[in-house]
Amino acid sequence: MLVTVKGRGNADVTEALESYIEKKLRKLEKHFQNIKEVKATLKIQRGMHIVDLQLEGDGVLLRAEESRVSDMYASVDAVVEKLESQIQKFKGKVYGKSQDAGPKERETVKTQAMGEAFGQGEPVEPESPQIVRVKKFVMKPMTPDEAAQQMELVHHNFFVFRDVDTEEVSVVYKRDDGNYGLIQPV
Repeated sequence: MLVTVKGRGNADVTEALESYIEKKLRKLEKHFQNIKEVKATLKIQRGMHIVDLQLEGDGVLLRAEESRVSDMYASVDAVVEKLESQIQKFKGKVYGKSQDAGPKERETVKTQAMGEAFGQGEPVEPESPQIVRVKKFVMKPMTPDEAAQQMELVHHNFFVFRDVDTEEVSVVYKRDDGNYGLIQPV
């Protein structure tokens, strides 16, 4: 497992903090054996210690962010617990149990291996919005249901994917009523 820890702003990444994060992340290996990479971003804003973790493993991308006033170690504990509950929720959906039968057969989950490239723009006035962040990712074909599941895992309101049936780029999004919408090209 490759662990990358970055400090933003005035957050100092000490060796003790880095080893603490790695130790806590080892706890997640009992759920995901093939964790490829974990990116941890630490920052301090307005007195809050914020930890953002992005985990890629078993073909799934998970992201969680937590903040605490007390210290960075408490934020690390909270974000790892949050990731652990996300993993259990995900595993419950994939390996869920039915009351009539035994465990469901394992579903094949096709997800996107995401690589990100971030570009930072210059500060702008509020009247003239500009693109200040760019994300690039490989789009593997998946069904709309798989895309909705991946969207929930990364806690976004929409998810762009390549439809497995049509090979077209589509968008699944979360509606205000809690259901999902699907945008398909014509």
